[in-house]
Amino acid sequence: MGRGEYMLKNALQSGIRGMYKITTAPFKEQGPHITRFYMYEKIKDSVDVKNKGRVLSISHSIPLCEYLSMDELEIVEANYPEHNLLNLEAFQEDDFDYVICDQVLEHVEGSPQKAVDECYRVLKPGGTLVLTTCFINPIHMDSDFWRFTPDGLKILCKQFSGIVTSGGWGNSYVGFLERMGLRFVSIPKSTRHPMHKFATINHKKIPTVTWIIAKK
Repeated sequence: MGRGEYMLKNALQSGIRGMYKITTAPFKEQGPHITRFYMYEKIKDSVDVKNKGRVLSISHSIPLCEYLSMDELEIVEANYPEHNLLNLEAFQEDDFDYVICDQVLEHVEGSPQKAVDECYRVLKPGGTLVLTTCFINPIHMDSDFWRFTPDGLKILCKQFSGIVTSGGWGNSYVGFLERMGLRFVSIPKSTRHPMHKFATINHKKIPTVTWIIAKK
């Protein structure tokens, strides 16, 4: 893409986002962007958050922790590169009630199984892993190595005592909305806004994002 074309694309996308913002102004309550909206709601419905406990947030997974109303819990951050999901040596076994790993696994430069095993190691018996990642999603960031189906995530979590739920979200509109510059805009929680519809239509055979919740 040449410089002129790049500038034109950015200008068009900026204009579209500006018009979109006007349409969302009447809707006070807004949620995450389109690839998180449905997924975060499904996860929130499936995670039993206690009144107290320790949470390990992997590589800037704080927004999901907050969405799950974990603000009152003790949250410990393990952000890359200070901490590597392949070797959480700074943390003891059976140390956390929750491990939250949001859109990190695809960026692990090594064995995804080893990364999940480390999450398992630091969880207390009965603790919960919440792991999200992607499947049909463009290559993004400098280090992007892996893609996972819901069934693939179940295989990675086979050592856990039980799978609470696993799933995926995506539809045939996501690519179009991304090209329009609307992938990272907030989605109104009101069902009256058209983007809410786009964010909740789920074509299960073409998931953009996938997730799993597993109990140790």
